[in-house]
Amino acid sequence: MKDKRIFTINPGSTSTKIALFEGDKCLFSENVAHDAGKLKGFKNIVDQFPYREATILDILNKNQIDLSTVDAFVGRGGGLLAVEGGTYIVNDLLLKHAAEGANGISHPAQLGSLLADKLAKQYGRQCFVVNPPDTDELQDKARMTGIKDVYRNVHLHALNLKETAIRHSNQMGKQYEESNYIVCHLGGGVSVSAHCMGRMIDGNDIVGGEGPMAPTRCGAVPVVEVLKYMKKHQIEAQEMEKLAMKTGGFVSWLGTSDAREIEARIAQGDKAAQMVWETFIYQVEKYIGAMACVLKGKAEGILLSGGMVHSKHLVQQITEDCSWIAPVYAYPGEFEMEAMAAGAIRILDGLEIPKEYTGIQTWQGFDF
Repeated sequence: MKDKRIFTINPGSTSTKIALFEGDKCLFSENVAHDAGKLKGFKNIVDQFPYREATILDILNKNQIDLSTVDAFVGRGGGLLAVEGGTYIVNDLLLKHAAEGANGISHPAQLGSLLADKLAKQYGRQCFVVNPPDTDELQDKARMTGIKDVYRNVHLHALNLKETAIRHSNQMGKQYEESNYIVCHLGGGVSVSAHCMGRMIDGNDIVGGEGPMAPTRCGAVPVVEVLKYMKKHQIEAQEMEKLAMKTGGFVSWLGTSDAREIEARIAQGDKAAQMVWETFIYQVEKYIGAMACVLKGKAEGILLSGGMVHSKHLVQQITEDCSWIAPVYAYPGEFEMEAMAAGAIRILDGLEIPKEYTGIQTWQGFDF
């Protein structure tokens, strides 16, 4: 059987990652840079579409990439309402919700499905999104909080988390749907999740301010202390949201989001950097322990992925502290582009059934 060719599009804040795959082999990839000044000139994310499209097409033309040979196109599934994991056919409702940002979060990933769909229609091919950012497979007990009518949402690096688990399962000769893992994404954001028989049943809400601190995110902080902080510094809710998402964590303490710089500062004797780094690892380990309990002690592996997993010290420390729970496996970097291509290939090869985006959220509330 001939390997399928898949073209993937993953828009980020100031660039768009594109890649052409043939089976699991990457034939071409590029992180297409966009002019930050021009991006700031657009009122809404969707208004960036023509500019990003033109920039991407220019790179493709310069590299003589022929998209007529592509079997399917895949875009990052930003802006969608919470759905269960899987590969979704891009339909009109999905495109509408992506353009609107139906999930209430404004992020360039909204443009992924729109850009991919434009190319798919041009070449008469199928278009998909794979494990969108709002993938929701939480078990009910993970949703409730101690405040009536306040519920936990799920915002995780679902695409990379699930792909890491799938790849690990394949290496172990297992099926993802028959395995239990604790999977961590340790990058610009930090996700720690519990995977039970192919479903991501719990994890921290990285948009809601849960979980360990991260390079630019504050992580979980006591509510009363946050209220005191806001009062002391006369900070409004909007400014506090920036601390939760953009200026917290490493940036708040050390003025940088670069883990490599922090490790370099530690080597030079910077005590503040060392304390922040050690606290970060400690917090990750606490959430790994929590997910171990979610899986009732039956985790088969602790899988580490993301850019910070390139740190030998981080992997060594987590291995030393958490191996009593399950074996620790390191997968440095991320597999988002590969995950998008693999999802489409599984559909084209008949290994999975594509899902239909209905706009109906996975969870509709409790029946009491």
